Amino acid sequence: MTDPTLTAPSVPSWLADAVFYQIFPERFANGDPALDPADVEPWGAEPTRENFFGGDLAGIVDHLDHLVDLGVTALYLTPIFEAQTNHRYDAVDYFAIDHRLGDAGTFRRFIAAAHERGLRVVLDAVLNHCGIGHHAFADVIEREAQSPYVNWFSVADFPVVEEPEPNYKTCSGCWYLPKWNVFNPQVREHHLAVARHWIGEGID
Repeated sequence: MTDPTLTAPSVPSWLADAVFYQIFPERFANGDPALDPADVEPWGAEPTRENFFGGDLAGIVDHLDHLVDLGVTALYLTPIFEAQTNHRYDAVDYFAIDHRLGDAGTFRRFIAAAHERGLRVVLDAVLNHCGIGHHAFADVIEREAQSPYVNWFSVADFPVVEEPEPNYKTCSGCWYLPKWNVFNPQVREHHLAVARHWIGEGID
């Protein structure tokens, strides 16, 4: 289902010849052990869906020259926003770098280092859904129909039920990934604000 009032944006010309390298930051390289969570696994240990190895933005910077040598011209980062999981598709704050990856200063240094080498940077913004810990959905859980964010999501009834079957729309049936109601103008404005913020921080 699409909105006929929306028009598709033009495609940047640099995309035509771009050679992308996708990076899952948590699993790429640990460049700053000071950011490691208390339960960090030794690098090379058996990975699971839940564990952390300490990959971070500094680790990506450490390997930019190698990526350039491979012929890479653009980086596609999976989510880097503050979240609860290692994959970070459950954003709780779209305007903050996850504390285990670095901070705003770290991100700016990463962007500068990438651009100095001619690398473009694209982020996975995850605008289809958020994490259950996002302040808007948390408010819906607490205040139910009285929440100012109640129409930012699609909740069938109250109270909110997470398991075994969520009574709200989710991504792929995952209870901890409530789906945004993207037909709500306020949600669209939130998403546009997210885009403006990170474009302002230098992404391509």
